Amino acid sequence: MSIKSYRPTTPSRRHMSVSGFDGVDKKAKPERSLTQVLKNNAGRNSYGRITVRHQGGGNRRKYRVIDFKRDKLDVEGTVLRLEYDPNRSAFIALVQYEDGEKRYIVAPDGLAAGDKVISSATADIKPGNTLPISEIPVGTVIHNIELYPGKGAQLVRSAGTSAQLMSKENGLAQVRLPSGEYRYIRLNCKATIGEVGNLDHSNISLGKAGRVRHMGIRPTVRGSVMNPVDHPHGGGEGKAPIGHAGPMTPWGKPALGYKTRKTKNRTDKMIVRRRNAK
Repeated sequence: MSIKSYRPTTPSRRHMSVSGFDGVDKKAKPERSLTQVLKNNAGRNSYGRITVRHQGGGNRRKYRVIDFKRDKLDVEGTVLRLEYDPNRSAFIALVQYEDGEKRYIVAPDGLAAGDKVISSATADIKPGNTLPISEIPVGTVIHNIELYPGKGAQLVRSAGTSAQLMSKENGLAQVRLPSGEYRYIRLNCKATIGEVGNLDHSNISLGKAGRVRHMGIRPTVRGSVMNPVDHPHGGGEGKAPIGHAGPMTPWGKPALGYKTRKTKNRTDKMIVRRRNAK
């Protein structure tokens, strides 16, 4: 996937870059039957109170309904085109099946218009095909991994990510996730072959504040420039130290190294090695 840069005609253009959108149909409008209205709540809950800060504004979007379950079994589909999806970092592919039904899937790297994809236990090991993990050879690169059979993919869905199937035994598969975590996944869960496309997404430079605002992200103010009433880091003359052993949130909780995962999660037994294990 290429990255397009610009001549420095303005200060913001100097550092700005965008995806080359290789293979993506840039003029295509989303499939109407697979779109839904997406309401912008600007980080507010049902009471109108801000529960997630720094959200609001941005371009209006429509949600594309993605087939994460891949439950149309043993029916071959043809990729009509690749599209941009404003709701995720990965590109999506519009697939039309033999019975005429259309669905969106997350586009793996190497998938192009005209390719065939299928969800089947007997499918070939090629990008875009979905199989139960029990039927995938050890060492295969996979994405869109289920945690619970039939629930739909929950792991490895963002641009450029992939996991690797390390081993299979006793009804469980050991998978290495992009974070470096090793965990067990049930063999009857599904996964898709290949890695997610748009590999250069992480190398794109936004270049200016306006592009961040288009994404619906509002400015963030440092706690150290606030008053003591507004933030634990606030107050003092000039650039004063924060006055704490470590950074804190506006609500006085440790901002770094504060473990939020429950200590007795029933799924702890499925994690072989945490991503930050020494």
